[in-house]
Amino acid sequence: MKMHILSGGRLRMRKSIYFPDADRSETIELPVSCILMRHKQGNVLFDTGCHPTISENPEPRWGGLAKFMTPIMAAGDHVLNGLKALALEPDDIDVVVCSHLHTDHCGCNDFFKKSTIVVHARELEAAKAPEAVNSGYFPADWDHPIPMKLIDQQTDLFGDGRIVLVPLPGHTPGTIGALVRLDRSGEFLLTSDAVSVRANLDDDVVPKNTWNAEQCLQSFAEVRRIEKGGATVICSHDSAQWDALKKGLDAYE
Repeated sequence: MKMHILSGGRLRMRKSIYFPDADRSETIELPVSCILMRHKQGNVLFDTGCHPTISENPEPRWGGLAKFMTPIMAAGDHVLNGLKALALEPDDIDVVVCSHLHTDHCGCNDFFKKSTIVVHARELEAAKAPEAVNSGYFPADWDHPIPMKLIDQQTDLFGDGRIVLVPLPGHTPGTIGALVRLDRSGEFLLTSDAVSVRANLDDDVVPKNTWNAEQCLQSFAEVRRIEKGGATVICSHDSAQWDALKKGLDAYE
């Protein structure tokens, strides 16, 4: 199995969301990661990133959110082009795992019409709740006539221990990560926004954009437990880590 790390866009936000001591005027740049696993039983994409239109005109899709989570990526910087560089089209993806249903993680779901979308049941419930749009859930991102598989516990995607989905609630009610086991490169824990930036995990600091602080801290503990077992933790928006990772054609195996 190979694992490819692809860009799903790039954002700018207030630094104080993740670093409480930062001045409110300071900002931080956040890469958006999407991760492809080429399993013998099918191609699996973990998150689909930002919609292609976001780079040029985010307001029609994001509304006022674009003032607080500002897209700064170049036109064409999205997962569809990342897949194209690997000679893949959306129809070549068998499973899309949605770590959660915030717009910067599932913005391209609509393109994967032949996939099965895997999402936690509590996450779908949160996305359907009244006023969910105020929490970053936009139906245009996730409400599509595409087959959806709901999970509510740790799930071995193919039954062989290669891709195991792990509930990591806190950022949202149904955030899930993926424990990926590769032959040569070892284990990786894809945390999504359970750990957006590494410093939050290291310092036990709950970001301000967290749904439930207690559950967030419990998920931090679970991430540390898995890391202690030998897994490399991949954060969803850590710029320093992003710069150091292999990306695109340069795969982990």
